[in-house]
Amino acid sequence: MALNLRLKQTECITRMLNLNQPVNSTGTANEEVYKILIFDKFCQDILSPLIHVKDLRKHGVTLYFLIDKDRKPVHDVPAVYFVRPTQPNVHRIAADASRSLYDSFHLNFSSSIPRPLLEDLASGTLNSDSIHRISKVHDQYLEFVTLEDNLFSLANKSCYVQLNDPSAGDREIEEIIDKIASGLFCVLATLAVVPIIRCPRGGPAEMVASLLDQRLRDHLLAKNNLFSEGGSFASSFQRPILCLFDRNFELSVAIQHDFRYRPLVHDVLGLRLNRLSVQGEKGGMKSFELDRLDPFWVANGSLEFPEVAVEIETQLNKYKKDVDEVNRRTGGNEGAEFDGTDLIGNTKHLMNAVNSLPELTERKQVIDKHTNIATVLLGEIKERSLDSFAKKESEMMVRGGIDRNELLGVLKGKGNKLDKLRFAIMYVISSETMPQSEVEMVEAALRESEVDTSAFQYVKKIKSLNVSLASANSASRSNIVDWAEKLYGQSISAVTAGVKNLLSGDHQLALTRTVEALMEGKPNPEIDSYLVFDPRAPKSSSGASSSHLKGPFKEAIVFMIGGGNYVEYGSLQELAQRQQPVKHVIYGTTEILTGSDFVEQLAFLGKKMGLGSSGGALAQ
Repeated sequence: MALNLRLKQTECITRMLNLNQPVNSTGTANEEVYKILIFDKFCQDILSPLIHVKDLRKHGVTLYFLIDKDRKPVHDVPAVYFVRPTQPNVHRIAADASRSLYDSFHLNFSSSIPRPLLEDLASGTLNSDSIHRISKVHDQYLEFVTLEDNLFSLANKSCYVQLNDPSAGDREIEEIIDKIASGLFCVLATLAVVPIIRCPRGGPAEMVASLLDQRLRDHLLAKNNLFSEGGSFASSFQRPILCLFDRNFELSVAIQHDFRYRPLVHDVLGLRLNRLSVQGEKGGMKSFELDRLDPFWVANGSLEFPEVAVEIETQLNKYKKDVDEVNRRTGGNEGAEFDGTDLIGNTKHLMNAVNSLPELTERKQVIDKHTNIATVLLGEIKERSLDSFAKKESEMMVRGGIDRNELLGVLKGKGNKLDKLRFAIMYVISSETMPQSEVEMVEAALRESEVDTSAFQYVKKIKSLNVSLASANSASRSNIVDWAEKLYGQSISAVTAGVKNLLSGDHQLALTRTVEALMEGKPNPEIDSYLVFDPRAPKSSSGASSSHLKGPFKEAIVFMIGGGNYVEYGSLQELAQRQQPVKHVIYGTTEILTGSDFVEQLAFLGKKMGLGSSGGALAQ
């Protein structure tokens, strides 16, 4: 069975809501108990995309509150707590128990609770003589947010900044690496798989891989571990591959404009936790959910925006035709003589019409929702010329540069400040050569539009550093340009972007190309230097080259450290679908960012390094 992260995490949450009792086939516990749910902000975000209010009711949850809100006692009712294992949360639980707010406390921590905090909880409840109220304490290993079947985020804010901050000490770096490894451990524990880990040498990816490998090894030593349920024989038969990457591997994807529906909705309208708010037709804000229950979103998320507009119209016409058909059938034949057979026929048609009404109503709601979203998107596209940004950025990446007049035309044309800044950064990343006069011209154009150039200066600085680093490292290679292109595709470290690997008129992401090579498991110069960690193998072979690695892999988990996006997610899903037989790829990241969010992190780093202008604001 293919790995389905959303399903697995939902099962764990359902069991937790039923006081960790076994759940029957209908998804409820055999004995219904009414209860109260208490969560913190982070765990609310975990629950939000998976469990709706009606689901809570189904599992006997009558009330739910945030842990830091003042709450009144509710006697004779058990409380399910789902919180992160932090000092404030533990103190609050002890205080709630001492005040006897609820009959019994079922504590569920989103990840493993450290020993000192457990002792704090024990001493706090002992001192207030309320320890008998604590029924159970569970480590749930659910500290990640699943947005779709194959998409998750650890919701670690500003991870890229923390890992690339020049003033960050070893301790801060270790803390963030530890946080990422813990989050990935939770994902693997939920899926109950021990993967083969692959990553490029050096940088955060290797640090996370090494720590995660150690965590898994230590955990597998325990007899009753989280991975023994699936049976060691079954899990070792066909294991997935976990590919770790650092955002600097391919910076361009995090910044570029994209014209496909899912990335566009996320970038322009701020899709968060599968929800967004847009201006309604009659004024006022409308809130929509975009998840697996929306058939249009699932089917058309990866299409270009104009194709989506056509699809909405097609669906609307089909709906109108079906409604007319129902009306025609139930209206009776005019002028026909009435007899018994007609009555039976009409009754049958009426029954069919009544049965088809809920489905037709639902279809109409979905069409109206996407019409509303597409209308707002179209307004933004026209106002900011987003189609032009997406097209020109894509051309720049393929051609390895842009005509000077065209460049100036975009920077002085439509678009908000962040659009222009993102375009200017894409120019830096994609250009094979950057004449000083051209760079100064770009900076002047940005300043003229009152754009803060910190992010632009930061990327320019990194690129110049990387070019000199690459030339220093490639003494043994005859052609530094060829080497950089092979290794990084269109990443910031590429000195050139004369990309030959074009796919359906669109350049294939370096990330997708590399994942494809890693899943094939064949010798390939692009990935031969990648490290291998196998937590089930003897320690001595860990980190060695891929000689013992058996490919091809049917399933992969791809994780981007430092922020991911819907462009990469879509590209990897396309890769999985076009394989024969179809493969399965789960995509995860430290946080899901829009291009503007990511550029703000770059600007922060630029300012820390004393780069850029302080004149213009980053605001749109």
